[in-house]
Amino acid sequence: MSKPDHYVPEPESVLLLRQKLLRWFRTNERDYPWRTTADPFKILIAEMMLRRTKAEQVRTVYEKLLEEYPSVNALATASAEKVEGILHNLGLHWRTPAFIEVAQQIKTRFGGTVPRTREELLSLPGVGDYVAGAVLSFAFNDKEWIVDANVVRIFRRYFGLRTTKEGRRDRHIIETAKLYSYCRVPRKANLAILDFTALICTPSNPDCVSCPIRKSCDYFNS
Repeated sequence: MSKPDHYVPEPESVLLLRQKLLRWFRTNERDYPWRTTADPFKILIAEMMLRRTKAEQVRTVYEKLLEEYPSVNALATASAEKVEGILHNLGLHWRTPAFIEVAQQIKTRFGGTVPRTREELLSLPGVGDYVAGAVLSFAFNDKEWIVDANVVRIFRRYFGLRTTKEGRRDRHIIETAKLYSYCRVPRKANLAILDFTALICTPSNPDCVSCPIRKSCDYFNS
């Protein structure tokens, strides 16, 4: 049966999806340096780099930037030319000033400590809803939602949700993400959905044969 345009899945259905993804995640978690730290500054830097950029491209640049500027204070006083030189391989050069500006604002407005609320994080340059949610979830294990193209894709496929072209700002997608992340281990739950969409539920040619959630998936069953 076709679902209404703004349908939000039942909490039980979201719980089942989360349980299955967490089970899969136990043996399939990807290994990245920003996942071995709970330092919110380092996680913020990683998430700003990861916008529209593949994780493998980010790894070396992330390590080099933090080797040179390991703290908020160090990055706040960095030379724009030096930071540009490190970030050059990532492309999207419009992002470069944001790294220094975000460190400067954290230093001057928040005493050098990465803020702990979504509203405060959103007030920083280069930080949108996804990055804010990722920092709160991955650094602090807060029950905070994240929505990017990958999250939209799996919700659309698994639950059969209708979305606008982009979907990231659709209220029913955000509500589903809030249900999904509201658990004891939001950090792991959110990382699980990112890894699953990178390895199994890919944009094209998803690996439905290996998919552990296919029996309940609207996309597979239709």
